[in-house]
Amino acid sequence: MTDARAPVAARPRFPKGYGIPESEEGLLPWSWADERLETSRNYWVGTTKRDGAPHAMPVWAVWLDDALVFSTSPASRKGRNLARDPRVVVHVESGDEVVILEGEVERVTIDGRLAEVYEAKYGFRPDPNSPEGLWYRLRPKIAYAWAEAEFPASATRFTFG
Repeated sequence: MTDARAPVAARPRFPKGYGIPESEEGLLPWSWADERLETSRNYWVGTTKRDGAPHAMPVWAVWLDDALVFSTSPASRKGRNLARDPRVVVHVESGDEVVILEGEVERVTIDGRLAEVYEAKYGFRPDPNSPEGLWYRLRPKIAYAWAEAEFPASATRFTFG
């Protein structure tokens, strides 16, 4: 985390049957989640269709300045969903080292730094003048993280101020 938005870690609210401890022992540090957000290759973006049905699709993205930045076509289902409702849930590709983000996206434009970071990660430099893709930034409001091998002790909920 590179700014003062460091989140507050606590236990997530799970039903008692999951065995989530009440103590803070085993909570993950934000740096653990931050690393997985930075190094994940694929991210699952969940949006909501007009009729309320869920929709999930993988995207390439970069974790930059405490936010996840990704693109999608305005004609795609997720592009249409985001145009109507900016609320999203995003999950890194791993089910063993889980990081889930919740919040609202905002439209952004590609700048040189974003293009460089994206190219370094994926070997593809996005064209800022392309009409094909809309770019979105998610600054999470809430995040969940856990290491499956240490679950339920590692289950952590992060709240951003």
